[in-house]
Amino acid sequence: MYTQQPAQTHPDGVPFSRSTSSHDYQHVPRPVTAMSRQYAAGDYTAPHSHVRAQLLYATEGVMRVSTEHGVWILPPRRALLIPVGVVHEVHILSELSMRTVYIDAQVAAQYGADCKVLEVSRLLRELILALLAEPIEYALAGRGDWLAHLILSELTAADTVPIAIPWPRDRRLVAVCSAIMSAPGSRRSIEDWAQDAGASARTLIRLFPKETGLHYRQWLQQVHLAEAFCRLDRGEGVAAIAYALGYASPSAFSAMFRRILGRTPQHYLSEWRAAD
Repeated sequence: MYTQQPAQTHPDGVPFSRSTSSHDYQHVPRPVTAMSRQYAAGDYTAPHSHVRAQLLYATEGVMRVSTEHGVWILPPRRALLIPVGVVHEVHILSELSMRTVYIDAQVAAQYGADCKVLEVSRLLRELILALLAEPIEYALAGRGDWLAHLILSELTAADTVPIAIPWPRDRRLVAVCSAIMSAPGSRRSIEDWAQDAGASARTLIRLFPKETGLHYRQWLQQVHLAEAFCRLDRGEGVAAIAYALGYASPSAFSAMFRRILGRTPQHYLSEWRAAD
């Protein structure tokens, strides 16, 4: 079932012949397995779950992952750790090279029961790519086994990124949140959104913390941060991002960014350029 034959490889060393079906990775008698798959812009994976935890990561491209509790927009350098059994769906926003890791349920218990965004270090990226060059059912006490244990160690040490977009259930708020997600730089007010949703601004203001745990402005800032990271990854400048997201000045945008994340967008740009 897991036979891996000699074959040509992708530029990053991943064999073309490796299975692209997630089912082939769920019951392999190994603590960690890794899968590679390519997606076109606009592809969609319907709601599903796994018996293993999943580290959802892409070396190129952007995807949006949704559960009943939240939405995450993931550019390269960011991965989403999804616990066992969590139902999720994936929208591919641009041509995407996915490199996903499946972790045995008992082993993954140490990472908690909530989805979390992790920084993908250069070392973690290379470890994942190296494991993808090994057989799916790699030899125990061999290179693949060592790589798997190093991946687990890097996941434990990885920095978490406090960017999550909690998702409501109230149909009026869902309509508003969906519209904002589609136009994160819109300068429309809460009153404008309320008119479209058939509710009062006061009702929406009350619903945001009740449904998402965040006040309207806090929720909007999470959307802005998610969009900003995608733009930063594309190499856009801070001033251009600030303008695109409706901020009065780059300094106002940078202040919001630093207040929530503890670092400036310039810091991330410098760090990423140094790593490339």
